[in-house]
Amino acid sequence: MTPSASRRTVLLATGAAGAAALVAGCGGSDDGGASDASRSPNATGDRELAKTSDIPVGGGKIFPDEKVVVTQPTEGEFKAFSAVCTHQACTVAAVADGTINCPCHRSSFRITDGSVTGGPATRPLPAERITVEGGTIRLA
Repeated sequence: MTPSASRRTVLLATGAAGAAALVAGCGGSDDGGASDASRSPNATGDRELAKTSDIPVGGGKIFPDEKVVVTQPTEGEFKAFSAVCTHQACTVAAVADGTINCPCHRSSFRITDGSVTGGPATRPLPAERITVEGGTIRLA
């Protein structure tokens, strides 16, 4: 007669395998979990997002595929933030009247520094690294 595994043994083995898969899936990247291939396709490691002329002064533009929002609080000053709301991970949907706005629960964030202007979010949008050169904005 072959001994059968107890329910506890099966659960423990499944839990260990699942934890190993989660750790392996996290990788060693420090870019918020995005892979190099999805964020930096060229040799320099930067990915072109937009022309500076595409970003309105006092406003911004959302790049949903990259999960980034780029703002231009004052002429020639460009900022970038995660487009993922810190409340419940919805993607922000609009930039208007000096704020980045989430449609899910109406959280809003300043275009100048990503800080919260209206809840329920309590944490600011994390900054993203960009470079601005020659009229081009690149995601670093």
